[in-house]
Amino acid sequence: MHRHAIAPARVLRGPGAWSEALELLPTLVQRPLLLGRSAATGALRRRLHDDAAAMGLTIRPAVLEHDCCERDLSRLAAEAAGCDGVIAVGGGKVLDAGKLLAHRLGLACLTVPTSAATCAGWTALANLYSAAGAFEGDVALARCPDLLVFDHDLVRQAPARTLASGVADAMAKWYEASVSSGASDDGLVQQAVQMARVLRDQLLQEAREALADPHSPAWVRVAEGCALTAGVIGGIGGARCRTVAAHAVHNGLTQLAASHGQLHGEKVGFGILVQLRLEELVGGSGLAAQARRQLIPFFRELGLPTSLADLGLGGASLEELTAAAAFACRPSSDLHHLPFAVAVPDLLAALVSATAERQPA
Repeated sequence: MHRHAIAPARVLRGPGAWSEALELLPTLVQRPLLLGRSAATGALRRRLHDDAAAMGLTIRPAVLEHDCCERDLSRLAAEAAGCDGVIAVGGGKVLDAGKLLAHRLGLACLTVPTSAATCAGWTALANLYSAAGAFEGDVALARCPDLLVFDHDLVRQAPARTLASGVADAMAKWYEASVSSGASDDGLVQQAVQMARVLRDQLLQEAREALADPHSPAWVRVAEGCALTAGVIGGIGGARCRTVAAHAVHNGLTQLAASHGQLHGEKVGFGILVQLRLEELVGGSGLAAQARRQLIPFFRELGLPTSLADLGLGGASLEELTAAAAFACRPSSDLHHLPFAVAVPDLLAALVSATAERQPA
């Protein structure tokens, strides 16, 4: 028996989706906690607050001070006393914190992404970090959000960098799931892997146009692919359609404070290159080497980091990089879904040579 939390109970998408959502809010919540974080979205959250209040809701604003961490979650649980739901408005870490808070308190959960940088608004999963921003682990949730509002007008206001980051994060679905689950005999998992391939191809074809023109049809397809379709893939594939080295590399790099200025998908995108380099160096895969060489110029066109230096880690010491690699290689890491064993020295070699033109003789 396999359990899948596949999708939010309701999804509203398109221009003006928030206005349409207002009519639904009173059927879901009466006294919600409105959670946000970034000062850049402060005015937007005040507008959403006023809109919801005009529908007769009693809104309690709250702010995430760190990433999705236990310190914030404990404080927010106290602030949510008497609330009957959580409306999370923001990027991935805010959405994760809102989902996890609602899960723990047994409250309704509504997600309103303000960028297409991740599929966190969709999924029944939350990543936990330390207060300092280091990844600690992920938490499976009982269900996906009760309502996801993907308002194109809100998401278009995000910097283009967030969409590029979302492209890298969404593309990782293929590079990871094809390795971990490509040989699965489970029909749903097979279908999720193939959806990931189709999504990868679409992003390769349309991401440049989407970034160049946020009012183009390509922008809609790419933004929804990153924020929604990627979530569908994870929902259908479930826990058996696993992440592999790309996300493990992200998790390891978050242990280094110098990487904290980079977005989730930027680190994951670099992790794809590292995973392919591992498949090339350790697994002996010529196809992985070819895929890596094709991705590097594409990522550079999108402004995505392709090296440790691009990630702000050019000055990282060997000791620091070893610590990050050791975290990524810990026994419970998804990195070990690769079909060959990887030791810390192997990962170090891949980290520093992810953009190498060829395998050393």
